[in-house]
Amino acid sequence: MNQLGLVVTQRVAYKVTTKRQHSDVVADNLLNQNFNPVAPNQVWAGDVAYLKTGEGWMYLAIVMDLYFRRILGCYLDKRMTTDWVSKAMRKAYNLRQPCKGLVFHSDRGSQYTSKRYHTLLANYGIRASMCDVGACWENAVVERFFGSLKHDWLLKVPQPTRENMKNDVAAYYAILQFRSATYD
Repeated sequence: MNQLGLVVTQRVAYKVTTKRQHSDVVADNLLNQNFNPVAPNQVWAGDVAYLKTGEGWMYLAIVMDLYFRRILGCYLDKRMTTDWVSKAMRKAYNLRQPCKGLVFHSDRGSQYTSKRYHTLLANYGIRASMCDVGACWENAVVERFFGSLKHDWLLKVPQPTRENMKNDVAAYYAILQFRSATYD
């Protein structure tokens, strides 16, 4: 490798960055890695991704329908707040208007365990489901989406500004929506 000038780039190990307050609600894991609902709008999943730019970090929250593996709502911001993940959920809900009883699966990040977020889910008639701390395989479909976004798209081109990142994420999302519409 030295003779060819090759350098191994390793992924950074997982690090917990948001910690819930112990008074916040933790929902049971209703999925237990069953990521294949039999119809749309039965199970949605969400998570957050950290996206590095030359100006600092951006954070992407998504909501995915596990039946179609389609992103229904996403929101990109430079701050991680409950309102930020709520905006992604509102977009998804307004797009689909699902029946009561839908399951939303996420990790136990402080945004998802907050009382405000659980109130939003309750108002929509959505049941919360959460995976264990640090168990990325319990939300594998969403993690796979983020892996593709980062390693197949975003990391191939430098991201000097937050605006550039927003445009690149929007372009990736548009391509996914086009492909989904083509196969419907």
